[in-house]
Amino acid sequence: MKQVLIIGGGAAGLMAAYAAAKNGHQVTLIEKNEKLGKKIYITGKGRCNFTNAVPPEDFFLNVVRGEKFLKGPIYSFSPEKTIEFFENYGLSVTIERGNRAFPSSNKASDVTKTLEKACKEVGVVVKLSEKVEQILTTMPNIITVSDINTTPDIGIMPRITGVKTDKNTYLADIVIVATGGISYPTTGSTGDGYQFAKKVGHKIVDLRVGLCGINVKGDFFKPLQGLSLKNVTLTAKYGEKTVYSGFGEMLFTHFGISGPIVLSLSSKINRLNVKDVSLFLDLKPALDENTLDKRLLRDFEKYKNKQIANALVELLPQKLISSVLFFAKIPEKKNVNVLTKEERSALVRVLKNLPILPISLRGFEEAIITSGGVDLSQINPKTMESKLVEGLKFCGEVLDVDAFTGGFNLQIAFSTGFVAGNSIN
Repeated sequence: MKQVLIIGGGAAGLMAAYAAAKNGHQVTLIEKNEKLGKKIYITGKGRCNFTNAVPPEDFFLNVVRGEKFLKGPIYSFSPEKTIEFFENYGLSVTIERGNRAFPSSNKASDVTKTLEKACKEVGVVVKLSEKVEQILTTMPNIITVSDINTTPDIGIMPRITGVKTDKNTYLADIVIVATGGISYPTTGSTGDGYQFAKKVGHKIVDLRVGLCGINVKGDFFKPLQGLSLKNVTLTAKYGEKTVYSGFGEMLFTHFGISGPIVLSLSSKINRLNVKDVSLFLDLKPALDENTLDKRLLRDFEKYKNKQIANALVELLPQKLISSVLFFAKIPEKKNVNVLTKEERSALVRVLKNLPILPISLRGFEEAIITSGGVDLSQINPKTMESKLVEGLKFCGEVLDVDAFTGGFNLQIAFSTGFVAGNSIN
């Protein structure tokens, strides 16, 4: 039996605590907030889309970074096993569009309560409102590893001895860091885990916002604020290279654009110079240019005595017509019966490629996740253990792994947390 300390009572930490205690280890979980799972409470607008009910091979299609690293953890503790875990501890689960799994109660708090219940049943000791200040090891001056692919000789490798908090010192054989990222800092995600990792020699991949809205250049989007578009395709190009193309829903906001496909896009471009990214919105992805042109001809025949702005009411939301005509360089009051073939071609091009110029991504206070974190080359994916410090493990968002929206990031937290706890011998 090992003495195990978990730092952080979120999704990854709770699952790690459960898995370790279930195997007979003495587990203490330390959480600096006054309650557990604070970030879980706001996930999915308070409903908590806690996983995505797809097989592992489909899961990896939604991983942005860390796919190879996550192969073992996701197969070890798959979405199917996650749903089974929650149902076994009394949570009724509903699968919605896009294979998204929610608690049937639509209450995120029920996800946290189920994790708490599971941890309590296997004897996890929970310490709330207590902040870990330092990780204790056998070597006060941690060695610096110049080559991150090199594991130090086991004879000189530092080993975990415990942690020091603002209230106590705890001895431990194993310490699992599950402190999350720095997004939504009001939930306590203030980057503590990165500091712990750095102090013992770990490399931190630059932290970036992930799954967030995008600030857009110009004023065209301001009258569109609140407009939600469904079944559109948003494509991002970096130079000549297409770096993302997503089909689904998006939303115009006071700052630019947001919504599901925009959030996913943000995680694909967050390590690029965003100002050099070009975005194109296809408002009618189901129609090719030729078919769309024929559709316009039918509408124009029907509204041949109307102004162009009034002839597009069946094709576009009212709010969007002015912007589309602006980019097509067609006056709104121009009559349909004098529209040239060239103007109609320009209109088709804009409908299929409405240009959007991003300025920057929104900040960490709005980002759903943190991209970047503890370098994966320094972590053993079979155990989540550090290659630099014996007995030190990392799981969840503190690692340099992230995925699209739809329950995938919470599943990563559960899978890596489970492996971290379950692999303790």
